Amino acid sequence: MREDKWEIMWICHVPHPQTQRQAYLTTNVYINCQFKTKHTQTQHRPRKTPSMTNINFSYSLKTSHGTDSLLLFPTSRFLSKPFLPSSRGYRYSSGLIVRTQTLIYASSLSHGRPSIKGPREVQFATKALPVAKELVEDKLRDPQTSGDAIRQRFLEFYAARGHKVLPSASLVPDDPTVLLTIAGMLQFKPIFLGKVPREAPSAATSQKCIRTNDIENVGRTSRHQTFFEMLGNFSFGDYFKKEAIKWAWELSTSEYGLPGDRLWISVYQDDDETFALWHDELGVPKERIIRLGEDDNFWTSGVTGPCGPCTELYYDFHPERGTSDVDLGDDTRFIEFYNLVFMQYNKKDDGSLEPLKQKNIDTGLGLERMARILQKVPNNYETDLIFPIIEKAAELANVSYSLADDSTKTKLKIIGDHMRAVVYLISDGVNPSNIGRGYVVRRLIRRVVRTGRLLGVKGDGMGDLQGAFLPILAKKVIELSTNIDADVKTRSSRILEELKREELRFVLTLERGEKLLDQMLADALLNTQGTGTATCLSGKDAFILYDTYGFPVEITKEVAEERGISIDMNSFDIEMEKQRQLSQAAHDTVKLSVENGANLAEDIPDTEFLGYNTLHSKSVVEGLLVNGSPVAQVSKGSEVEIFLNRTPFYAESGGQIADNGFLCITEAENEQKAIVEIKDVQKSMGNIFIHKGTITEGTIEVGQEVEAAVDANLRQRAKVHHTATHLLQSALKRVIGQETSQAGSLVAFDRLRFDFNFHRPLQDKELVEIEGLINQWIGDAAILETKVMSLTDAKGAGAIAMFGEKYGEQVRVVEVPGVSMELCGGTHVGNTAEIRGFKIISEQGIASGVRRIEAVAGDAFIEYVLTRDNYMKQLCSTLKVKAEEVTSRVDGLLEELRLTRNEVSAARAKAAIYKASTLSSRASTVGTSKSIRLIVESMGDIDADSLKSAAEYLVDLLKDPAAVVLGSCPGEGKVSLVVALTPGVVDLGIKAGEVIKPLAKSCGGGGGGRPNFAQAGGRKPENLPGALEEAREQLKKLLDK
Repeated sequence: MREDKWEIMWICHVPHPQTQRQAYLTTNVYINCQFKTKHTQTQHRPRKTPSMTNINFSYSLKTSHGTDSLLLFPTSRFLSKPFLPSSRGYRYSSGLIVRTQTLIYASSLSHGRPSIKGPREVQFATKALPVAKELVEDKLRDPQTSGDAIRQRFLEFYAARGHKVLPSASLVPDDPTVLLTIAGMLQFKPIFLGKVPREAPSAATSQKCIRTNDIENVGRTSRHQTFFEMLGNFSFGDYFKKEAIKWAWELSTSEYGLPGDRLWISVYQDDDETFALWHDELGVPKERIIRLGEDDNFWTSGVTGPCGPCTELYYDFHPERGTSDVDLGDDTRFIEFYNLVFMQYNKKDDGSLEPLKQKNIDTGLGLERMARILQKVPNNYETDLIFPIIEKAAELANVSYSLADDSTKTKLKIIGDHMRAVVYLISDGVNPSNIGRGYVVRRLIRRVVRTGRLLGVKGDGMGDLQGAFLPILAKKVIELSTNIDADVKTRSSRILEELKREELRFVLTLERGEKLLDQMLADALLNTQGTGTATCLSGKDAFILYDTYGFPVEITKEVAEERGISIDMNSFDIEMEKQRQLSQAAHDTVKLSVENGANLAEDIPDTEFLGYNTLHSKSVVEGLLVNGSPVAQVSKGSEVEIFLNRTPFYAESGGQIADNGFLCITEAENEQKAIVEIKDVQKSMGNIFIHKGTITEGTIEVGQEVEAAVDANLRQRAKVHHTATHLLQSALKRVIGQETSQAGSLVAFDRLRFDFNFHRPLQDKELVEIEGLINQWIGDAAILETKVMSLTDAKGAGAIAMFGEKYGEQVRVVEVPGVSMELCGGTHVGNTAEIRGFKIISEQGIASGVRRIEAVAGDAFIEYVLTRDNYMKQLCSTLKVKAEEVTSRVDGLLEELRLTRNEVSAARAKAAIYKASTLSSRASTVGTSKSIRLIVESMGDIDADSLKSAAEYLVDLLKDPAAVVLGSCPGEGKVSLVVALTPGVVDLGIKAGEVIKPLAKSCGGGGGGRPNFAQAGGRKPENLPGALEEAREQLKKLLDK
């Protein structure tokens, strides 16, 4: 006998330790095989030998925490029907044959039902079909542990305790300061901050959430997801710690049935009250209550404001490991599933804590985490909330999740998670784009597309190689959405169409990009081969893939890491910055690396910026550059770049142009010794300000003290436009939807420009509403609030951090109370009333999915209105009507013009036809098989439409078969051409388009058309006579054949 090369998986069914319910999954494996048996001394002999028999095995893998229910055996047996339930601890199903070929040995089993005694050899001549169905959940699973049931039980539990059940808020929050909904408490933030009154004393929700900060861990860990549901109960001054802790324990142990001895608790290190509630009131042993520090168990809303300790509940998958040296962060043993935040303090400016008058409760229970626990699966992805999507993806990829390796499973998990995220985001109005929320969607979609291709999905995965597979997966997500968000189904057509369009658009460039990336990675490996150095892909190459082929750098990074190659992200960031600079208004690039400039830069410290608080300062000249070279002094008439130790001048950044002004050196008697007019300020080499200007008087030297003065009028204009830009973004979000976000901006002295992602032009009424909102906010005279804080605290406070932007550890937050809050380093007005007025000048599209608004505010607004008023007065004077009558008068003039043009056009056509009638006598007869009438003529200066009319007239006049070629010169540097053929000529294989192409080329143009009629134009009238003659001779040759 040959060595057995079958792969056999044995499945052991283990009763639930509490309910004794037989928990198992089902699958169907179909194998065509021929049995050839050799009998030795056995207790049981086969009764017959089937030939090419289909055997149906209705068993599959079931795993449970703490019990290894998959047993591998070197033996197998085959049954014609399933086992009956066994009263013993274990029972076995048949083996699942994964690969075909050769021999299998069956011997005895030592557990369960009586089994075959002694050896039996069974030889197969096999032909196996692939496993067609994935492992699916057994219908006997407790319906109370389904994801939908867990969600409903949570809401009903708290509704019975006086909570008002509220629907999930959108993933695009009403709060204009937040990019996406990342927590259940977000919709209640105004209540917690005391800005709006509570609608109910307590509430319960199941909130859709999106987080992408740990996207690289999705699929690789058991719990990280981009889309998840957060179950939460909230108290707005109603109940506090005692009730929150009691109910959390009751929900976990009584409602969900979690064993109390498997629950661990974390508390804030100084929160003795919470510790006592868990231990004294609920009896949790002290050894299962862990005190943690501020980073883990103390919540803050920002640098100042509401804050307080929190306590968390953990489930222990392996209590047999004991209670000593426990690390609650050990994902192999614990999962945190419930977090209770006690908002009981107000953090003051000096960092001290004072008790809040109204104490609040904010909690979050991860639905997917609880489903994992109750459904006894090894990770969140294998719960019924996500696994059906994974199954569909596996089907499209023609793989088996249960039998896949870890890498394949990770890819399937990524698809399952990301598909939920993109479907719900698009449903909530976020369309793919290159900025803000849209970039989140586009990045996730492209990650799914590429991951699917890595799994082997071709086209739609169902035979259409030109199709898209994302809509197929999305249908499964939509199918599961009923109890999460009922609106998803009503928006399904838009979701599916958007996914299809985005996938096919990406696929167009993906293949070329993949080939280029493969070559780049191969070259990188070759360049470092044998050198012993780590292989690194240049940031410039990664940027080319991003900029030209639409590869998110995250995907490039993933592909490179799969091959052990890193990416130079520093140089990639440099290339990105170059692109941003090119997209802004043109400015000369400051280079410090020319000749000795680099050495100069090393000696110059960062510039201290004073411009937020003053427009004047005394500064010291740290360095001078002329044409990129360092100099000690510069005289009148020279263009110079000046480095100061401190400055009130704002350097161009964040879309705001630089300040203008003067640098002056004065003598003892206040006489000006030197004057430098500053026209531009740029930042370089970190935080070094370069003041670019012209010396209009005297000489300036390194080391001198100068008086720096910013042009106050121009600064005010910039401040007005910058604050107006913030108001514009908030107004756009309120009028056209929260999904819109900034795609770029320009804050200039004379106007502002704001680019934003949106899929259609704005309607006139929307523009009017936007203007109205902004002017209302201006009239409210709101005082702006500006703070400098850490990036973490700023995000915690709700400030908008633009997706893809890079920030330092300390950031500046500008807030228009009740309207907007953004991370911004620009200059702003102190009060919105300073803006005075706002007017939109234009709205237009500048790229796919990107719109642009140009507007004016402040002095520019006044100037714009006065200028337009003067135009109106002149127009009224010219038309001799009142302002309110201008529109009707212009409409009348346009109608008169239209009628006149129609009359002129008709007259020209008649003239052309008349002229054509005189040409009919010039028709020649050509052709050997039949007589064909041919006209090739120039018709002077008639226009293209008239030339067409003339050709059509001649074809009708000459009758079939006939061919007409006409040309004209309707204006300076213009040529019009037309070729018309009757059916009899077309039947000879002659096409008008082929005739006109060389004719048009000779006249410096091009064109085309139908087989019987074609038009073209050109730019070389001088070549028309010769081109017509060539056309005549060519047609004669063709028609004489």
